[in-house]
Amino acid sequence: MGRVTERRRTLRIRDGAVSSRADTLVAEEPLEIRLNGKPLAITMRTPGDDFALAAGFLVSEGVIAEGGEVQSIVYCAGATADGVNTYNVVDVKLAPGVVVPDITLERNVYTTSSCGLCGKASLDAVRTTTRHPVGDTPPVRVTPELLSALPDRLRGAQKVFDRTGGLHAAALFSEEGELLDVREDVGRHNAVDKLVGRALTDGRLPLSRAVLLVSGRASFELAQKAVMAGIPALAAVSAPSSLAVDLAAESGLTLVGFLRGPSMNVYAGEHRIALGAGVH
Repeated sequence: MGRVTERRRTLRIRDGAVSSRADTLVAEEPLEIRLNGKPLAITMRTPGDDFALAAGFLVSEGVIAEGGEVQSIVYCAGATADGVNTYNVVDVKLAPGVVVPDITLERNVYTTSSCGLCGKASLDAVRTTTRHPVGDTPPVRVTPELLSALPDRLRGAQKVFDRTGGLHAAALFSEEGELLDVREDVGRHNAVDKLVGRALTDGRLPLSRAVLLVSGRASFELAQKAVMAGIPALAAVSAPSSLAVDLAAESGLTLVGFLRGPSMNVYAGEHRIALGAGVH
């Protein structure tokens, strides 16, 4: 299996001084996800948690919603023409009776570490495929002070980032601010899929009392993944996209962007933000 980090020679220039040294880089390798033996998607990812990544991807695509719908997840033996197992091909076999939706006709399921899934389907597809609608009753309530503390907690839990500086991270927190899980990947969408996939296998879906924090921007795809997992609140340290805001507003998702210290913007679902008296 590929390693999480790799070493590469680099020419280092600092204040006019030139030296040669080895640098630690985050690994990036393709992962082909097969569904019942048939190729479904290819994503560029950091090796590790591949089974969780595959399961989380299938949740976000509306293929599965419960752990019992998966019979097995295995690496494909003989993934290359010469029979070598690259550990870059994963086959998810669904349990008997689970209906496989025809998602290949709706979108091009090739993903990259930068933009995620290309050619995503419309908002209507998300609304009709989710089986974990946002339904936190009573609603999750978090204070701005609690939210402002989460990025530092996420950063403190990033192990590979400290060595490479090149990984995105996603974390799940309880409504009290407890760190529940954290995953790193070269692609922020993969990091979220790994979180959701692990929750699926642990029988914790829907994540109806969790807050999802991502280290970069909040794209439509990340908002969709939160909605598909039943997550009521998504926070990002950078900007959301307009389509992410639209989806959040329509689905009931609380969406927070530009979460930096005590400052943040709430774009949707402000009813979950516990503001002090006299704040309007």
